[in-house]
Amino acid sequence: MGFSELVDTKPKTAYMLANEAVARALLEADVKVAAFYPGSPTSEILDTMGAFAPSFDDLVVEVAANEKVAFETAAGASFAGVRSFTSMKSVGLNVASDAFYSIGYTGVRGGMVLLIADDPHAHSSQSEQDGRFFAFPAHVPMLEPATAQEAHDMVAYAYELSERYGMVVMIRTTTRVNHQSSLVSVGQVKRSPRSRHPWKDVRAPYFTLSATARKLKGERLASLALMQRDAAECPFTTVSEGEGDIGIITSGVSYLYTIESLQTLGISPSVLKLGMTHPLPTATIAAFLQGKRTVVVVEELMPYLEREVRSIAQETAPHVHILGKMSGDFPYVGEYSIPVVVQGLSSALGIDGAPPYEAHRVKVEALKEGIPHRSPIFCPGCPHRATLWSVYMALKGTDYVLNNDIGCYSMYLMEPYNSSDSLLCMGASLGVSSGMQHVLSDQVVAFVGDSTFFHAALPGLVNAVHNNHNLLLVIFNNSVTAMTGQQPNPGSDFGPLPVTRLNIEQVVRGIGVEHVYPVDTFDPKGNIPIIKEALAHTGVRVVISNGPCALYNDRLRRKAGTPIVPNAVDHGVCDAIYACVRKVHCPAIQLDEATKKSVIQADLCNGCNVCAKMCPVGAINPRGGDGA
Repeated sequence: MGFSELVDTKPKTAYMLANEAVARALLEADVKVAAFYPGSPTSEILDTMGAFAPSFDDLVVEVAANEKVAFETAAGASFAGVRSFTSMKSVGLNVASDAFYSIGYTGVRGGMVLLIADDPHAHSSQSEQDGRFFAFPAHVPMLEPATAQEAHDMVAYAYELSERYGMVVMIRTTTRVNHQSSLVSVGQVKRSPRSRHPWKDVRAPYFTLSATARKLKGERLASLALMQRDAAECPFTTVSEGEGDIGIITSGVSYLYTIESLQTLGISPSVLKLGMTHPLPTATIAAFLQGKRTVVVVEELMPYLEREVRSIAQETAPHVHILGKMSGDFPYVGEYSIPVVVQGLSSALGIDGAPPYEAHRVKVEALKEGIPHRSPIFCPGCPHRATLWSVYMALKGTDYVLNNDIGCYSMYLMEPYNSSDSLLCMGASLGVSSGMQHVLSDQVVAFVGDSTFFHAALPGLVNAVHNNHNLLLVIFNNSVTAMTGQQPNPGSDFGPLPVTRLNIEQVVRGIGVEHVYPVDTFDPKGNIPIIKEALAHTGVRVVISNGPCALYNDRLRRKAGTPIVPNAVDHGVCDAIYACVRKVHCPAIQLDEATKKSVIQADLCNGCNVCAKMCPVGAINPRGGDGA
């Protein structure tokens, strides 16, 4: 959906991404403060809200240093009496969980909604984490949309619940919900002014400790008990009556897979689709179990619903046979699809004659034989490509360990680099390196990007400096949070609203690092002696490799009208040494089958000139030579 349609305040029905539908619903809900740290598959909510901010002077949108700060920012706004919002991927809630559990006790004043997105199949995450298990111990209600329309509609319902009970409400999605597109009917946008008022007008005791914590926990549990009525009457919970004594219980995107799979199998059991999954509508589930012989629970990731349904069945319908993951009919690993659900239902219900999906898969795999394997690769002009080469050359002849981190540079662990010894989670490269330097004789090197540096690596660097550790930290400063779509970070000079850019070198020196080496990413050979000098010292040393993200920089150049001049290979000078291929690994560089010399694809090249600096005979120049 175009931005002009999204920002138009009139009701309409339009084709949009579910994440866009959520952002539009936040406008309609009169949310005043939204804070985020970008993370797929929720990044488009941030991007859309950031685009909204200049058009609505009552709306504040911030890109926070990490998810914990984003959550606390939204909480503070809610404490002060306005509606607030934050979204994050499931592993982001790991970072925010300290504040999340506490606010589960204290409650909120203005409506506050947290959207978390799980990532089955780990498309862009380090684990298949199941975020549903956060809601129960935090005593927080949880909703699960299945469609883009429900994602939009649940936002208003979530704020209603939040303000009725004084609790943060969690909306849990998955990648296939966030990234589905469909026609969505949206409502009227009616904004109100965001005015300032004294704290004494809204003051409440937002703290939890010892006896207070025990008291608040009891109050929250009482609120959840009262919410059972809301769970039973949730407008997003539906029952489709079917034939026979078989039933299916599901939620979220698994409901969509279930409906299509039932059509494929030609069966019509009763289906209970749950819209609120904490607190569960136990009475609704118990009523659904009555008269059933078998109930199949269809859900991705862990058996969250299945365990609860088994417990309810034991008390109210012990004769019902509950099937799902725990019975071995559905897999615990990976993302669901129509073939997966068809196979699971066929197994659980003893159905023969299901479509031969496995035979089709085997045939497809056979057809792929002979096709070259293609790993993910850095964009043409990516600064990370040259930085790694410079570090490699500086480390040549030494024993070393490379601890990587989360960002585009995570691809160092893949071919053709194969250069990471560890990669755990945001900022972990510093902590892991601190532990290793106590027991290894090798050079210990940690990699981290600028966004991850501000997000989670700062405490690790503080720890390393304070404890006199011996390691080299390389910071890839590309000006943006590139991996999730070039959103800003504290080291960027832009944001949804005016920001102050933090200088990484000043931050590092302020922490107490004495040996700091800023380098130009796109001068790979010139950087080798500087990195060698850093390696020659002991203690904490930091190399800051400065070079903008290629996609971000290209966008800036186009906006400014600056021409992007690609390089070309002069075949009259080229000696087919292939240094540009072996050292650069740029997708814009190919081999001419006829001449066996390099050629540069002009529509891919962005003129970073790294390959030109690598060529020992000077055969690569901007728009010149036989290869132009």
